[in-house]
Amino acid sequence: MADAPLVGIIMGSKSDLPAMEACIKQLEEFGVPYELVVASAHRAPTKVREWSSTAAERGIRVIIAAAGKAAHLGGVVAAYTPLPIVGVPMKTSDLGGMDSLLSMVQMPAGVPVACVAIGGSRNAAIYATQILGTALPAYATKVAEFKRQMAEA
Repeated sequence: MADAPLVGIIMGSKSDLPAMEACIKQLEEFGVPYELVVASAHRAPTKVREWSSTAAERGIRVIIAAAGKAAHLGGVVAAYTPLPIVGVPMKTSDLGGMDSLLSMVQMPAGVPVACVAIGGSRNAAIYATQILGTALPAYATKVAEFKRQMAEA
């Protein structure tokens, strides 16, 4: 990508990539530059800390965190950065994703993580672009056009 990434996508496992394809596709359709990293809060906590704590200085403005099972990746990332975090709970074989959802939405005060539906990666991309649009009018225009087209379909 030629432009510096504005959105950071972090996934707890490579197995989350198929579920995150809709997110990636939507960001690309909006023309939002992003970076993607696989780092588990449990298996690679140092990598998560280093990536998260340097995201803002690298120009990232919003982070999308996707994880399943004990899905507190978004919360761990939120602990290391002042940036807004959008959590994407992954569907799991054990509890259908409810474990992931509850792990994301039950954050303690002071460590907020916005959360989309289980497997709602496309909405995460739309929401991240809306956040960008509050400071970058070109993205607000792209989201407005997207919603206009959606309403006409």
